[in-house]
Amino acid sequence: MGKQFDTLIIGQPSLDINTDHEGRTVREIGGAVVYSGYAASALGHATCVLPKADSAINIASVFAQARNIEVAALESPESTSIENIYHSADKERRSCRAVSRIAGYSAGEIPDIDARIYHLAGLMRGDIDSGIIPFAAERALVAVDVQGFLRCADEKTGEMSFHDWSEKLKMLPKIHFLKTDAAEAEILTGLTDRSQAAKTLYSWGAKEIMITHNTEVLIYDGKDVYTEPLKARNLSGRSGRGDTCFSGYITERLTRSIPEALLTAAALVSLKMEKPGPFNGTREDVEAYIREFYR
Repeated sequence: MGKQFDTLIIGQPSLDINTDHEGRTVREIGGAVVYSGYAASALGHATCVLPKADSAINIASVFAQARNIEVAALESPESTSIENIYHSADKERRSCRAVSRIAGYSAGEIPDIDARIYHLAGLMRGDIDSGIIPFAAERALVAVDVQGFLRCADEKTGEMSFHDWSEKLKMLPKIHFLKTDAAEAEILTGLTDRSQAAKTLYSWGAKEIMITHNTEVLIYDGKDVYTEPLKARNLSGRSGRGDTCFSGYITERLTRSIPEALLTAAALVSLKMEKPGPFNGTREDVEAYIREFYR
């Protein structure tokens, strides 16, 4: 590909089997690459995605409604499928099981794509080989959603649980944008205070840290702690919250200050959470939401 992209998102779509707290089950295509890709492109950023799946997932149809996305698909013997059982109406508590998994990404199969950000958006440990981080750091700013290195699937049952990342001290200095949620930040640092956790992650080498919570989004850049609240009026589109927020923030940061990018990302994800599926609105929709609910 001859053009330069703002972001290259490396990660697989997932056939999600979602059961809510009242026992209703919905099958839908999710995954960080889907929510992140739609969010970045909706804001007008030149976006390339590198999804990986077998024929069970029609990659072309997954991204057909997105604007400003180019797809460079990879094949895998299997697609990823995840079963999510939500235990509360706010979807903050859930049990997860990997039904099937892709063959993990390796550095050798990443095509030569010119992008300002390499966004690593795996869904569980093993999806993206950690060796891709230094490989990507030689090409672009590296953005990592740490879920892909903390969430582990039991080899026999598929049940997923979170465990610390043994390579964190080696890999964090190569990461520019790091995203965790509050629980993941505690696993990494042992700290429940989100500001202190962010400062610890910065001291370990990451340059800009995002920590998401159900009430707010926090950014720390080694100097100041910035926060913006989440203001969604309902949570029908809660799935993909962190992916949408992170992708919106990092792509906006290419041209905007931290407060500006954070405000856009918080409004974007608040609006997205009010409707199921990936965000497919426009920048103008986000700006209108900011005027109504933030300023």
